[in-house]
Amino acid sequence: MTRQSSIPISRVVWFLSLGLVGCLADLVSKHLVFRHPSLHRGSEWWLWEGHVGIQKSLNEGALFGMGQGHVELFALFSFAAILAIPLWLFFFGAAQDRWLTVTLGCVMGGVLGNLYDRLGWAQLTWDRFDPSRAGERVYAVRDWILVQWNDQWVWPNFNIADALLVCGAALLLVQSFIVRADNSGSESSLESS
Repeated sequence: MTRQSSIPISRVVWFLSLGLVGCLADLVSKHLVFRHPSLHRGSEWWLWEGHVGIQKSLNEGALFGMGQGHVELFALFSFAAILAIPLWLFFFGAAQDRWLTVTLGCVMGGVLGNLYDRLGWAQLTWDRFDPSRAGERVYAVRDWILVQWNDQWVWPNFNIADALLVCGAALLLVQSFIVRADNSGSESSLESS
């Protein structure tokens, strides 16, 4: 319990604010894109022709469409992250590190945004996306950001939540190398003294 009291309240505020703002940005952007009547499944609207645009798609899997049809499993992983991240930060004291707190706040925003979709709270049905499943409720992540290099290289569609998750994972990786370098530097200085 002593670790909890030494964590600045600003870390809690940063974590909650980033998680909330990230989740809201994701959900609002998905809502705006998916309610737009002129965008049909598979059609594109280009911001930069052939490179960056908007295209609706539904993903019943995870990153890059892996694990299609296992929505319940990914929802379970999301609930585990929702419990584990604040526990690690605020009970075990990882929030002492500002960068880690900010990074995991972004990750939390991504987890919450995609969990919302996986639970079916977007109130979509498959009618406009897959006529063979008409009337069924959609339990899939709404993706809409399209990035490609002409037709030679096409990145799988994603959303703001996915971007938060990937950037958070990259920052965690970078941070692990920085911490490792700091630790090896302090070990060498101990050995030399």
